[in-house]
Amino acid sequence: MDEDEWEPLADQFVSGHYGSIRGRVRTHVIDRHLREHLPPPPGRIVDVGGGAGHQSLPLARAGYDVTIVDPSPAMLARAEQLIALEPPEVSRRITLVEASGEDASRVLDSRFSAVLCHGVVMYLDDPTLMLDSLCELARPGGVVSIVAKNVEVMAVLPALAGDWETALAAFSNDHQINGLGVETRGDRREALAAMLVDRQVDPIAWYGVRLFTDGWTPDRVELGADDIVFAVEYEASRRDPYRQLSRLFHLLGRRIESE
Repeated sequence: MDEDEWEPLADQFVSGHYGSIRGRVRTHVIDRHLREHLPPPPGRIVDVGGGAGHQSLPLARAGYDVTIVDPSPAMLARAEQLIALEPPEVSRRITLVEASGEDASRVLDSRFSAVLCHGVVMYLDDPTLMLDSLCELARPGGVVSIVAKNVEVMAVLPALAGDWETALAAFSNDHQINGLGVETRGDRREALAAMLVDRQVDPIAWYGVRLFTDGWTPDRVELGADDIVFAVEYEASRRDPYRQLSRLFHLLGRRIESE
């Protein structure tokens, strides 16, 4: 997507997506697995395509120095609003940079202990340049964390909704319209992992993200029992076959140390 296209979607994405149980599950499961692989704070983290900072603000609260890179002024404006609500000891750890992910490795003059790119590659027809940039941003031994759409299960959601034509088409198509009305693309985990290897990043773990709550619409009555929902989705995210059936996958790698 071009950056201007996010302007009318920014509020819907921030409140409608992250405010829903689906969005909260996504953030919770990704954060929990990510922290299993991060070095302890302090450390420098860059969130590429980080938007309003929902994934990286908790890391700043935990003591990490966080740089949020995003091409959209509208999304960075939402990030500024959320950062303003944080105490000074948290807000001073956060830096905002307006740039595309593909340009981030050239715009930023340092390398990071962790490079996050969550829910971004699905908007790119070709993730090659993005992966180049992500892997270049990681220091030796640094973590690269990518969340992508699982192309293997793209027929599930429309089928459960009774949209049989869309479900049938999904078996032979890697593109699909998402809940924001935007076309997205699915990846195969093995192919993305191979691309990391080609860029001197060793895949170290992968998890599913959002299985049972994926079809929950905003008008669904929510029980207010986030903790038990989180617990079930977390267990599904790290067990086969459940993680293989999740809507998204979370792939983590480590930049090869120099010899």
